[in-house]
Amino acid sequence: RVTSRLLEGAMLACLEAGVPEADIDVMWVTGAFELGVVTTAAAHSGRYAAIVALGVVIRGETPHFEYVAGETAAALSRAATDTLVPIGFGLLTCDTNAQAEARAGGAAGNKGREATEAALRTADLIRQALEE
Repeated sequence: RVTSRLLEGAMLACLEAGVPEADIDVMWVTGAFELGVVTTAAAHSGRYAAIVALGVVIRGETPHFEYVAGETAAALSRAATDTLVPIGFGLLTCDTNAQAEARAGGAAGNKGREATEAALRTADLIRQALEE
């Protein structure tokens, strides 16, 4: 439910920015940890000017949360730096479901939309920097 709402916000941001729907690919991964490798492969493909990684990790009773959230963030950062393809960071790391829902179109906005807007702006800046 949360990731679907993040995706809705991301799609809306793309369409409002003039990205044709036919140019938008959506890839569902098994879990947040897999975002890193799939995003890296997509960035290396040369097919994308920007990528947005969306997901949610809810803190539990074990340290699993820290490992998944930290390693996923590091992998996404590495992918962007290594490929020069901007990657919007739309991975929610929350203590509760209520916090996640608030950030997926609730009181705290839609972080999927925000991550997409950031990735698209960064893609424009990178294009400008490489053209100069």
